[in-house]
Amino acid sequence: MLEDSLKILERINQAGYSAYLVGGFVRDYFLGIESNDIDICTNAKPKELLEIFENAKIPKEDYGAVTIYYKNVRYEITTFRKEVRYRDCRHPEEIIYINSLEEDLIRRDFTINTLCMDSAGNIIDLFQGEDDLEHKIIKTVGNSYQKFSEDALRILRAVRFAAKLHFSLDSEVIEAIKDTKHLLKNISYQRKKEELDKIFTCSNIKYGIELLLGLGLENDLEIPNLSKITYTDSLVGIWAVLDSFQYPFTNNEKKLITSIQEALIHDNLDPYYLYLNGLYVNSVAASIKGISNNVVAETYARLPIHNRGDLKVHTNDLVKAFNRKPGPYLKGVYERLERDVLYERVQNEQKTLIQYCMDNYQEV
Repeated sequence: MLEDSLKILERINQAGYSAYLVGGFVRDYFLGIESNDIDICTNAKPKELLEIFENAKIPKEDYGAVTIYYKNVRYEITTFRKEVRYRDCRHPEEIIYINSLEEDLIRRDFTINTLCMDSAGNIIDLFQGEDDLEHKIIKTVGNSYQKFSEDALRILRAVRFAAKLHFSLDSEVIEAIKDTKHLLKNISYQRKKEELDKIFTCSNIKYGIELLLGLGLENDLEIPNLSKITYTDSLVGIWAVLDSFQYPFTNNEKKLITSIQEALIHDNLDPYYLYLNGLYVNSVAASIKGISNNVVAETYARLPIHNRGDLKVHTNDLVKAFNRKPGPYLKGVYERLERDVLYERVQNEQKTLIQYCMDNYQEV
């Protein structure tokens, strides 16, 4: 990956321009972490990059970036730029192309993301990023209050990087976050959720949540149940506990979250509720409660039925036994029969089930 990336830099250099790997890839390279997050910065303008790379494309949201694919890997190449005046605590009102790497790096968020690498593999460190990586600390490039005021999403990015890398937040960063956290309300729920999802799925989720709570972000993020989270591998399980439906979810996710919330109310080893909500939903709910998933799986496997189709009696059998035409009453019969079979009040055998229905469900 690195070798191919350096070849792209060489190609830009050969066309007469400067170019560097920048940000996450160089940071992770320094830390010995494998990464596919490859960004390139250059003084070549988008139009000039289109001339250098035949397959280059400008994304729909044009902010001075060009996308290319090399050996089926996506690379984003961004022109050196200065961002002028931020609106809505997120987006710059104007972008000015410049010819200075240092000025381009000044606009970036954290020092650890300013490390660059040239085509010869040399590391360029203009803002002491290596020192902060060695000391495991998150610092902003320049004034922290200004950085978070310009783009409040950087608050969550600071927490995410700290959690992912298990770094500390610089004292100035902590104070600036506390002073600007109210600006998070200006950020879209979609963008906030993307950052929160990364925090909730990182290996240091506990530390990430501790940081969110320690900074007092739960109310500004509208996730007041944050302190109630039990650490689980299920992202939807975490959102089920948070119960914050103002954040965007697909219809399937909403249905799943609602099912998990329902399962949290009940005994996840109870045969009927285990059957009703299924193995996955009960496993997630159980993990939130601290119940072993193995116990849930074993209990589920021992259920006499796992769906209505497992019942060894059919509609025609019941209609004949009751001597009645098919109708809505059959739904009630099946629901009661499922429960009685699950609680082993009757064996799941055809003749036994038919007789049991005749003896107990005539009034349905």
